[in-house]
Amino acid sequence: MSSNSAANLTLCRRAAVLLLAVLLLCCTTVYAEQNVPESTTVVASLAADDSSRNGSGIFGAERWSPYMCGMGIGILCWLIFLLADRPLGISTAYAKTAGMLEKRYRPRQVEQKAYYQKFPPEIDWECFLVIGVIVGAFLSAQLSDSFQTDFLPETWITHAGSTLLLRWITAFAGGIIMGIGARWAGGCTSGHGISGTLQLAVSSWVVVTAMFAGGIITAFAIM
Repeated sequence: MSSNSAANLTLCRRAAVLLLAVLLLCCTTVYAEQNVPESTTVVASLAADDSSRNGSGIFGAERWSPYMCGMGIGILCWLIFLLADRPLGISTAYAKTAGMLEKRYRPRQVEQKAYYQKFPPEIDWECFLVIGVIVGAFLSAQLSDSFQTDFLPETWITHAGSTLLLRWITAFAGGIIMGIGARWAGGCTSGHGISGTLQLAVSSWVVVTAMFAGGIITAFAIM
């Protein structure tokens, strides 16, 4: 088989898998919207009334079923492996952004770093994934009429007071710690928690176990 024929065959296979993934996602969404009760799937509401649905249809729901979201993320992983041949991850985009900023002032030092030799600091699909998360969250909040500017959540005020500066400092410090942890562990909640676990990587299951343990301990500590 010639190289052109092999390339065309690979392209056809990828197109077929892409079409199947999109079709499956559409069917899943339509089925959930028309056949599954709101209280158990589309709007996983804890209340008996309809207060969590401010808009109309599935895109007007404040909360979606975690099962539906899980299926959607799984299909997204298919597409990323198919089109980019890379696992789903988001924390690498922040490291690359830092590298691009540093490269403007210290290009030689950046090029000499082993990390940036393996992951060049340039704009790629992961950067657009970060943008998509922000835009998608905004559109979801708008469609469900739940968008609001809240710099001090009630839980924060109850446990830490109403000082806005403290909130910003804590959030900034927490972001730094999370970034260091993600780079140290070689992945974040998406890289390990989604892409790694679906590939049955032992390291990812260890990381996810530690994530859940840390989250549970922290939740009990602040309650």
